Amino acid sequence: MIQQTQFSLPPFRRGFHLITADVLREAPPLPAAGLFHLFIQHTSAALAVNENADPSVRVDFEQVFNQLVPEDLPFLTHTIEGPDDMPAHIKAALIGTSLTLPVRAGQLALGTWQGIYLCEFRNSARPRTLVVTVYS
Repeated sequence: MIQQTQFSLPPFRRGFHLITADVLREAPPLPAAGLFHLFIQHTSAALAVNENADPSVRVDFEQVFNQLVPEDLPFLTHTIEGPDDMPAHIKAALIGTSLTLPVRAGQLALGTWQGIYLCEFRNSARPRTLVVTVYS
């Protein structure tokens, strides 16, 4: 059986945000076993699984990605939406727009220290739309 839902998250400030609880609140009921697929319908934000306990990890991610893809690179041509736009697209492409996670015993089979991140790369973000598909 396949269940699917679409929902929006409110705008988040630029950075890496733990959204596991938000996603599970909107998701269809999880089966005893199956797959959970999460997709973000945007090209300037991404999804990742990483550390869910120490917020400094998310700060460090932001710092590293800003060093990898800084704003105002002189050779960028897609600049009409501001200096953060093209770097946001590049960062999102590096991380990715979807996650597929196992479901076990009616829960996401995340590790003890794992959570789902919304990686927001725009300075003035809008609400973000996500699609959850649960396969059982």
